[in-house]
Amino acid sequence: MFIQTEDTPNPQSMKFLPGRDVLGAGQLGMDFPTLEAAKASPLAAALFDVDGVTGVYLGGDFLTVTKDASVEWAHIKHALLGTIADYLAAGIPVVDEGLAEAASSPGNADDYEGEDKEIVEQIIDLLETRVRPAVAQDGGDIVFHRYVPGDGIVFLTMKGACAGCPSSTMTLKSGIENLLKHYVPEVTAVEAVA
Repeated sequence: MFIQTEDTPNPQSMKFLPGRDVLGAGQLGMDFPTLEAAKASPLAAALFDVDGVTGVYLGGDFLTVTKDASVEWAHIKHALLGTIADYLAAGIPVVDEGLAEAASSPGNADDYEGEDKEIVEQIIDLLETRVRPAVAQDGGDIVFHRYVPGDGIVFLTMKGACAGCPSSTMTLKSGIENLLKHYVPEVTAVEAVA
């Protein structure tokens, strides 16, 4: 199995493209920021066995691994490639369906009523169509967490390479906040949530 790798804007994260589905097209990505969280995914747990791995993000057709800053990619990349190739070639499910429900789910418009629901639907649509595809190219994801009616503050969760990325604040404020303010005038600010 040939697995491509791509650097991301986050120097501590690397994107791995196995040339096949990881979670599958249209699936919401899953973030595993700790070994404990990775229990929902045998693949993510196996990647945490590589010394220096601090996070794993599974996307539709890619995965992103985040490492400790004290570890060099040259020292762990080969082990990560081997783990991914062996795991996917074995045909083992990537996520344990029984534990997948424990993974964090994004907020949704059904949590709101009336005009607030329409605003949240617009926000989620913009994120799905304009933001998420762009950040997925960099090995990350940004999903809607919640909207505060009246204050106009949108809270987003950054995952994969976006979590902890040095340029994430600029992306959030200069890119996403301006986009949402332009199309949804009720939005006054965008903030990141862990």
